[in-house]
Parts: sequence; structure tokens; C-alpha cells
Amino acid sequence: MTSLPDFLRIDAVSRHVSLDGRNPAFYSDPNQVYSALHQHCPTFYWEEQRQWFFTGYEHVNALLRDRRFGRQILHVASREELGLPEPQAHLVNFDLAERHSLLEIEPPEHTRLRTLINRAFVSRHIERLRPEIADLAERLIDGFEKDGKTELLSSFADIIPVTMISRMIGIPDEMGPQLLKWSHAYVGMYMFKRSKEDEYAADRAAKEFADYVKTLISDRRRTPAEDLLSHMIHTERKSSDSGRGQHLTDDELVSTTIVLLNAGHEATVHQIGNSVRVILESGLTPAELFRDETATERTVEETLRICAPVHIFQRWALEDLEIDGVSLKRGDKVSLILAAANLDPRVFSDPLTFKPDRKEAQNLSFGAGIHFCIGAPLARLELNTVLPILFRRLPDLRLEAKPVVKDVYHFHGLERLDLVW
Repeated sequence: MTSLPDFLRIDAVSRHVSLDGRNPAFYSDPNQVYSALHQHCPTFYWEEQRQWFFTGYEHVNALLRDRRFGRQILHVASREELGLPEPQAHLVNFDLAERHSLLEIEPPEHTRLRTLINRAFVSRHIERLRPEIADLAERLIDGFEKDGKTELLSSFADIIPVTMISRMIGIPDEMGPQLLKWSHAYVGMYMFKRSKEDEYAADRAAKEFADYVKTLISDRRRTPAEDLLSHMIHTERKSSDSGRGQHLTDDELVSTTIVLLNAGHEATVHQIGNSVRVILESGLTPAELFRDETATERTVEETLRICAPVHIFQRWALEDLEIDGVSLKRGDKVSLILAAANLDPRVFSDPLTFKPDRKEAQNLSFGAGIHFCIGAPLARLELNTVLPILFRRLPDLRLEAKPVVKDVYHFHGLERLDLVW
């Protein structure tokens, strides 16, 4: 049994764990901690977070699908019953933007909203974007190939996902930099490092983001276009007129657009950087990893398994129940560590090793169940398209320096990725 790092304390009997999520030794290489947790107590109470966490593949996979858990709790109990605090005044804009988010709601509202937009994200429709994604990647590389070096996040990874999701929704390319600023501030609410200043920044971003989306909604009502926002507005009118109860309010349109923009690029930006780093550090030959479509898909899935961009999904217990010997009360919140489930040694052989030829379980990086990431087909297409192009165009690609991981846990991404060739 391997010894534990100094910053991690595990009591395997009580299944209590002490771990500072802000410690660079942890968030720089969380896989080592996940490995220790699998060894000692895959289900554990994280003392600093005051919550039960699950890392086992079977538990995480099952709990993501278990309808006794949900993303909401106030549809089955009041704040008073659960002892939850009232909403904070300085987060009123953020809370409004989140109120109808696909990530935060449960059926029947979730079913209604997801049905309205799901068609745009199914694989057969997303596949049509491959030439456009490839062209964008090629043009970006044209811009820095002659330099012999680049910081890949700002010159490549940041640009492709935000450009593609913006075009799908109907937002001009030139808004990309502003969307990135809003998104980075907005998702600061989900990070362990969150401070009061982060909360104020997220609320400001939510208001500015919402105000901008409202101008788009107004414009698309006057002049519909061939984009997802027009589709949502058109479906709203059509369904309302037919009396089917499929009406989308302005608040729902704003929340849906914001979550699609954030989820449609934030994780993929991290994953492009993570994937390039893992491939370059693996010592494997990129030309072989991307030799054909099948090899490319396996390589991409293995990078998603071993360095997922989003590590934790949370759920509320909607009733009293017991999971893996843990008694939970209605209103308890639990966390599922997707990235740790991807490293479960009972499911994946030699789990800390990058092995693109493995034929084992599907990784859980996009979640599972009704909240399975709606943008997964787009993210997978972007990764399967741009990574082979990058390594084909720059066959001598290598790391200029050891990349530094951002202090954004429970996301996992790099501060920058300096490359030379």
C-alpha cells in the first residue's frame, strides 16, 4: 500500500478525508489523490467540503441515473424544511440566469427545454460542422506555424469551441473575446477557490451576459435566422399557438442560451489543452495515435478518461436513503467525482497510464442519465477534428516548459500551454 502525500489525511475506518482543494499539489495532479482514495475509501466524507463524495465507477454511474437524486431540491421541500439560507442579494442576477438552466432543473421543465434544443446537438446534425471546424483549425495554425512556437490556449484552444457554439446559436464571431470574459467570470461560481469578489464578478457577468442575450432575442423575433436561437423562439411561438404547453419565456431563453454558450466551450477549451499535454508527455507517436478515424476516436476517449475537464457533479438526495452504507437524509447534497470514476482500478486496468488502445468501459467525463452533457457530440467532434490537424501540421510539436495547472478545481485545465516545433 503506497504512502499518502502530506496534504492528504484518510481515516479508512470512518471514511473521513481531510484535503485542501486549493493545494497546488492536489489540483496540479488530482489523479494521484483519486488513486489513493480508490485504494483506501472510494466513498468518503470530505471534511473541508462537509459532504459525502463517491469515486467508484459503479456508484458514480448509477447515481447519475438514480431519480432519487436530482439537481434541484426546492421542488420537493422548502428552504425552511431543509434549513437552507435565503438567496443572497449580491447574486440576484446570477441566480436568475441559473433558475432555468438545463444543468440545474429537473423534469418536467428539464424534459421540455431539452427536447426543444436536443435536435440541434444530435450527432448526425453536428457532423455537418466538421468541414467548418477543420477550416477554422487550419486557418488558426496558418497564423502561427511560421513562428516556431505558440501559446496554444490563446491562439487555438480558446478560439475554436467558442466560435463554433456561437455560430450555432447565432452570435457573431467578433463577440468571442467578450463571451470568454463573461464565461470565465460566470463559472467562477463553481470553483473551490470562490471568493466574495468572484461572486460579485459572476453576478456582473450574468447581468451583462443576460442583457446581451435579450438584445439577440429581440432581434431574432423581428428577423429570424437559420440558427439555434431563432429555432428556440420559433418553436416557442409554434408550440404556444398549438396549445401544447411548450412555451419558452424570455428568462428560459436567456438561461438556455447562457448555459449552452458556457457548457459549449468552457470544458472543451480545457480538454484541448489537457489532451495535447497528455499526448506529448506520453512519448507515443502522434502520427500513430491519429492514423485513422478509429485510432483518433480511441485516443480522444482516452484523453477524456485520464484528464477530464470537469471533475465533479453534485446531486441532492430527494428522499431518505442509504448508498454504500452511507445514510442520507432528504436535502443532503452529495458529490460524484467523474474524473475519479474514470480511474477506478476495478474497471480500468493500469488506470493512471495513458493507453489509447484500451477497450474497457465508457468514460464518464460527460456524465450520464438525463443530465448527460447535451454538447458531448459537438465536443467530441471538435476534439476528433482539431487534434489530428494540429499534430499533422506540426509534426515536431513539443512542450517548451512543464505546463502549470490552473487553480480552478473542480474544473481541470492549464494556465497556458507553451509549445515549440
